[in-house]
Amino acid sequence: MNLEKIPLFAALTEKMKWLSARQKVLAQNIANADTPNYRARDLKPLEFRDMIEGPKEDSVSINRTNKRHIFVEEIATYETEINRDVTDVTPTGNAVMLEEEMMKVAETQIQYELTTSLYKKNLGMLKTALGRR
Repeated sequence: MNLEKIPLFAALTEKMKWLSARQKVLAQNIANADTPNYRARDLKPLEFRDMIEGPKEDSVSINRTNKRHIFVEEIATYETEINRDVTDVTPTGNAVMLEEEMMKVAETQIQYELTTSLYKKNLGMLKTALGRR
């Protein structure tokens, strides 16, 4: 059974992918906290409507023609934006505020835990409905 065909599970999976990608961007911001002229970046918010509509029809996907080929999972790409609302800049031009980045990391972690919890609960309900509990 492919859970990706159920809209709720597809939306939760997409949200988890977005949160993972955001965590990577925030980690890059923290890693570049001392890099001259570096500006903090973040992902553009994920719109619920885009999650429901799913992938665009003109998108390209990877096709495995032989079962012995290495399977590469498609990596979702999300648009990033540079934080232009800078209030504090170091003399080297760096505009990363570690406090803000750590708050975003904590918020992302909480959202990820909530999303995985929702996924598990809905999977449990589905198993109960199928009589497999």
